[in-house]
Amino acid sequence: MLDRQKRPVDYLRISVTDRCNLRCIYCMPPEGVEYKPHAEILRYEEIIRVVAAGAALGIKRVRLTGGEPLVRKGLPALIGSLAAIEGIEDISLTTNGTLLGPLAAELKEAGLGRVNISLDTLDPRKFRLVTRGGELERVWDGIEQALKLGLNPVKINVVVIKGLNDGELADFARLTREAPLHVRFIELMPLGDDREWANSHRLSLPEQRRAISHLGPLEPVQIPGGGPAQYYRLPGGKGSIGFISALSEHFCARCNRLRLTADGKVRPCLASDQELDLKCVLRAGGDTEAIREILVQAVNAKPVGHRLEVQAQDETGGKRYRYMCQIGG
Repeated sequence: MLDRQKRPVDYLRISVTDRCNLRCIYCMPPEGVEYKPHAEILRYEEIIRVVAAGAALGIKRVRLTGGEPLVRKGLPALIGSLAAIEGIEDISLTTNGTLLGPLAAELKEAGLGRVNISLDTLDPRKFRLVTRGGELERVWDGIEQALKLGLNPVKINVVVIKGLNDGELADFARLTREAPLHVRFIELMPLGDDREWANSHRLSLPEQRRAISHLGPLEPVQIPGGGPAQYYRLPGGKGSIGFISALSEHFCARCNRLRLTADGKVRPCLASDQELDLKCVLRAGGDTEAIREILVQAVNAKPVGHRLEVQAQDETGGKRYRYMCQIGG
């Protein structure tokens, strides 16, 4: 599928749940969020129908997200069903890693190809602070299992927060010398209610690069499933370092994705509240052609670019319709 800007769209990110076992400070408010009733969440068979319809239109890659996707039971069975759909070439998972270790082998056997693991600090005390109570040791267990089983490339997503973890960027970068890990530094985006907080805690791409410049020159490399990140390798590195910078360096011209929320809404853009109701079509008995029509409408609705700069400057803007945990990232 091509959108109105002639960008190929072949990637669908699917949130399988809005629930999470952590409460990361940039993802949801301290009190948490009101979860959707189970009846409002897409059933696995509905997700399979959507992916099958999308594959016929050119969707080749699927990423499962949350909330935390591993809190939903039966995920390996869903992965197995998605892997069997003709045209689907790659199935990946974004997880906070705390539940990955015991499930990694079953997920791999079902057809999972690779994982992205969210990890914003290497300090157990800070980890408990950022996640409001998480245990770092459980995440490392998930990372080690992913490497052992070959869920490659194993990517580590680091949301950079000024004053909290910006002093650890070099430590994260050094991990790529020691193991085939692909660390991605993600610029903080003003997607929550407190845009002033996000803007004041954002570390720009040039600042991030300066923080690791003493480690040596960065050589550009290509990584499978690279997405919006630009990747580099340190001298002698086994892995890579990526930068995802929605504000410092726009990647909208390369956007190739749609997002499906846990409650069945298709979002053309992460940074926009525009949604198309696919669950309504599914539960009204809509056929495959009706599903495809919604997906095509979503592709045609993709904006030229996001408006995060405006949102970052709007310190008194109204409340967002959804928090990041309710979108799927």
